[in-house]
Amino acid sequence: MASARFLSLLSTVTLSLLLTTTDASSRSLPTSHETTVLDVVSSLQQTQHILSIDPTRSSLTTTTTTPESVPVFLNSSSPLSLELHSRDTLVASQHKDYKSLVLSRLERDSSRVASIIAKVNLAVEGADSETRYNPEELTTPVISGASQGSGEYFSRLGVGTPAKEMYMVLDTGSDINWIQCKPCSSCYQQSDPIFDPSSSSTYKSLTCSAPQCASLRASACRSDKCLYQVRYGDGSFTVGEYATDTVTFGSSGKVDNVALGCGRDNEGLFTGAAGLLGLGGGALSMTSQIKAKSFSYCLVDRDSGKSSSLDFNSVQVGAGDATGPILRNSKIDTFYYVGFTGFSVGGQQVSIPSSAFAVDASGTGGVILDCGTAVTRLQTQAYNSLRDAFVKLTANLKRGTSSISLFDTCYDFSSLSTVKVPTVAFHFTGGKTLNLPAKNYLIPIDDAGTFCFAFAPTSSSLSIIGNVQQQGTRITYDLANHLIGLSANKC
Repeated sequence: MASARFLSLLSTVTLSLLLTTTDASSRSLPTSHETTVLDVVSSLQQTQHILSIDPTRSSLTTTTTTPESVPVFLNSSSPLSLELHSRDTLVASQHKDYKSLVLSRLERDSSRVASIIAKVNLAVEGADSETRYNPEELTTPVISGASQGSGEYFSRLGVGTPAKEMYMVLDTGSDINWIQCKPCSSCYQQSDPIFDPSSSSTYKSLTCSAPQCASLRASACRSDKCLYQVRYGDGSFTVGEYATDTVTFGSSGKVDNVALGCGRDNEGLFTGAAGLLGLGGGALSMTSQIKAKSFSYCLVDRDSGKSSSLDFNSVQVGAGDATGPILRNSKIDTFYYVGFTGFSVGGQQVSIPSSAFAVDASGTGGVILDCGTAVTRLQTQAYNSLRDAFVKLTANLKRGTSSISLFDTCYDFSSLSTVKVPTVAFHFTGGKTLNLPAKNYLIPIDDAGTFCFAFAPTSSSLSIIGNVQQQGTRITYDLANHLIGLSANKC
């Protein structure tokens, strides 16, 4: 009898231990909430890979000759396509480890967000209207933002005839296209030779009476040549001559008479790239000038070293895509506002008032999509509600450092190969939902297993959906139907 009781007790203890032991290679959440799996090992492997990329040995730096047979872009429905690369495949890393790379990215990101908020605030206050300056006023230096470069994704375009190929920063938050030009009084270092307008048979200076010149927010006139200036919120700037030239989109086509800045005095932002490709909603952006009915891009993981594409007029919003209406702010036409209603965590709606995401009559508030911002910024009340919902469902996970840079919610996954985490989803006006992959909201901060919840609060009423949350998702801007489509796994 005593032996039988001992065996029964031993069985009970063994079963109890089996039920309470956690495998060191993985960790699970209670099954009452929706979960997804984060591949910790894969994410950490990429942190090592991105530091080992050598742009000088990469095919990305090879200048190719554009064939003379490239078709001329004749109408607004013709498809055009470009390869899209992340910054870290073009600019050689100067960082000793992955954490210093991340901190550098976050520093650039803070400057980017400050620039956007300042730009919107100026427009709301009525201080961002078109202004004509004296030529000497445009060349007055402002504080350099050279250490705060914020270009994150690049495409390779040809400019001029014959076409000279160069990398340009992709920017949905800007309208003016510009490149650095010879002769250059002040130019930062770029990967390709600086463009010489005298070598292009199709380069034409714009006169001061040209409609494109009249559309500039900051311009001046010298010898009947239009001069432009663009200043960014972190102090970086470009100043030069406003002109037109032919732009070539790889082998898919070329467009004549595109207005772009020929920068002779440039500081800051875009180390590595020759200039900027403006994809905003204003009249002078590339999308507006070529009268594109749609454009789309897919931002690959910045640590993967892979490329994707930027396409005009070739990708349609699919029936199964998450969609939201493109909203316009009457105070500023550059940014793409999207109808957004909130979040769910673990399959449960987070309680956030709809007013947190609305644009009011004065032009403040709202939610924009921006490919240049990395970490999604949320109005503080909305961020706190989202974070608290996520923390509540991750009580069983080991917390890491209390805060790192922008992030206040971090975890220690150093002993895990995979981990189950609560799902996070975006909800758009109209009822559609985008479920985010776990790697789009839990990102490595170092190569030792520290992961942070990749959202951050802002004191501004403007929220910004950044590129960390957009990675691996094809974003389609259906300009003809005023709709944004988000297609997971269509890169």
